[in-house]
Amino acid sequence: MMRSLFLFAALIPLPASASEDITDQYPGSLLYSKPVEVIPHVWSAIGATAPPTYENSGHNNNLSFIVTGDGVVVINGGAAYLLAKALHDEIKVITEQPVKLVIDENGQGHAMLGNSYWAEQGVPILAHVDATHEIEENGHRILEGMKRFNRDKAEGTFVATPTQTFEDKEIIEMGDFRIEVLHLGPAHGPGDTQVWLPEQSLVIAGDMAFHERMLPIFADTMTADWIDTWECCFEALKATYVIPGHGHPTNMDQVRRYTRDYLVYLRQQIGAHLDAGGDLANAYYVDQSPYAHLDTFEELATKNAGRVFEQMEFE
Repeated sequence: MMRSLFLFAALIPLPASASEDITDQYPGSLLYSKPVEVIPHVWSAIGATAPPTYENSGHNNNLSFIVTGDGVVVINGGAAYLLAKALHDEIKVITEQPVKLVIDENGQGHAMLGNSYWAEQGVPILAHVDATHEIEENGHRILEGMKRFNRDKAEGTFVATPTQTFEDKEIIEMGDFRIEVLHLGPAHGPGDTQVWLPEQSLVIAGDMAFHERMLPIFADTMTADWIDTWECCFEALKATYVIPGHGHPTNMDQVRRYTRDYLVYLRQQIGAHLDAGGDLANAYYVDQSPYAHLDTFEELATKNAGRVFEQMEFE
């Protein structure tokens, strides 16, 4: 029944319904929610659509895994050692197959700090070369930030860099699955990685795609490049099912609406503001009301507008 519900949700666009007010959906685990089978043999523990907190244990992104028939591939190391262990505990309930590979979707803390657990298990860890550089350069700073909010839940976590890297594409044939690990181009951050299952028409999109919550624009997020990558390459996958970096599994129409279309809309608003001679101080308050229903809107909308202004001012 749960599988059918998720397949139905993937096929029919539904309004966003996640809430930041729900602090935990799985009290018996450090995971924010129990893993669900999105399509046969592809599972995801859906993270909170909220900033990382002690209450959600930093599990505010999607932690996915593929049970291939000849081992398990995990997508995202997780935000901490203990969170990765909690995911592994769930995997061991579902299958006796060993975890044979972990793929980091980028170099952010919630994607890679749990590498520390997987490294202790002797599992190879794969990431894009740019994400690996990000971990090497900023991993310890990111770890200290996680310790501040996660406190005792940060126990055991250390920075474990990936053991394998790729540049454009890595093909993995394992069990019944062909898994294409892709870097389609510049998007949300350095080394953004997508995991494409062509035979299942499912993409584990990483931070290329957001759903149910507002995406954050970082200082190194080039929004024009993100739109270009989306239009040239991500859309070309023609995926039937999308597990986004944040938010419930859905379809391409929904993630386009909350990712590519939001970026285009915000750039149009800032462009009009610039054409009218507007300055940075007022750019923070351009109209973003069509997206006000998204979780993290209050935390991110004005920051996003300011960063897009700073980019577009010199384009």
